[in-house]
Amino acid sequence: MLMTRKQFLTGAAVASGGLAIRPATAASHYVIRFGLDLSTDHPTTVNATEAAKKIKDATDGAVDVKIFPNSQLGDDTHMLSNLRSGAMQMMAIGDNILATLVPSAAIDNIGFAFKSPEMAWNTLDGAVGDIVRADIAKTGLIPMHRIWDEGFRQITASTKQINTPEDLHGFKIRVPPSPISLSLFQDLGAAPATINVSELYTALQTHVVDGQENPLGNIETQKFYQVQKYCSLTDHMWVGYWLLANGMFWNTIPANYRKIVEDTFDAQAQQQRAANQKLDGTLEAKLKQQGMEFATPDKALFQSALVKSGFYKTWKAKFSPALWAALEKATGLTA
Repeated sequence: MLMTRKQFLTGAAVASGGLAIRPATAASHYVIRFGLDLSTDHPTTVNATEAAKKIKDATDGAVDVKIFPNSQLGDDTHMLSNLRSGAMQMMAIGDNILATLVPSAAIDNIGFAFKSPEMAWNTLDGAVGDIVRADIAKTGLIPMHRIWDEGFRQITASTKQINTPEDLHGFKIRVPPSPISLSLFQDLGAAPATINVSELYTALQTHVVDGQENPLGNIETQKFYQVQKYCSLTDHMWVGYWLLANGMFWNTIPANYRKIVEDTFDAQAQQQRAANQKLDGTLEAKLKQQGMEFATPDKALFQSALVKSGFYKTWKAKFSPALWAALEKATGLTA
């Protein structure tokens, strides 16, 4: 039996798990496998799921975004590799981890750069974000315009409260596989170890490390309060989630559908930001009920320690002058 070219292409797409690039026609069906490392009840997952529903409705089912939370598609490093190869089509990734591929993505992780979440959002929606988005595009990935909110990171511990930089000296703390996170805690005198979040609970439970640092939302949804007693509200770093698409796959989708996908995710980013901050505002009380003890240290002590260590001068030299100038203009931070 002779096979037509259309039948051959369809069969090839099925055989390869749908990864073959298909002609961008209005009649095509586009399945987007979207991976992230957060739990199903985290605002990022909830709002990504809502965006997926809206996209499916707006495209009459032509674009079907399937959300895979809880590191179902692998840890962040694994998913980023698969995204680049085309084995998956979209992911949400923390800027601190994305920085292993796109160094400029770490610009908003500069210690104590932002005074509020709103300052961080405005900075990343503006000139700083424009530079980072252009750098992401150079890697063959397509960023949505608006970054999603993970929030300010706080330090937790199983053995003691962290009130001063001296309390961190020699302290075994987990950080994500992020150069700037590793640098910040090394400069504060800690003994940081890079561990993916999918392995973190076990690492805390078995005392491979005695502490970690994450936003309150992650501390609650990942149930770290079960293996950590103390929480220090340091606000030492703000982290956002970039929503990225594989560029080759993205370009197979008709322009009108691409606009719907991007506009929907960007609109949902506004909802996610509000939801994440609302959650964050309720969590200290909830975590106290779950047994955690809180401290509010003087952040200036930690920032001063970073100044003395040369942290800011080191990282200023790693970024382009244009990027650092944009950050200074938005935040007032100087090296």
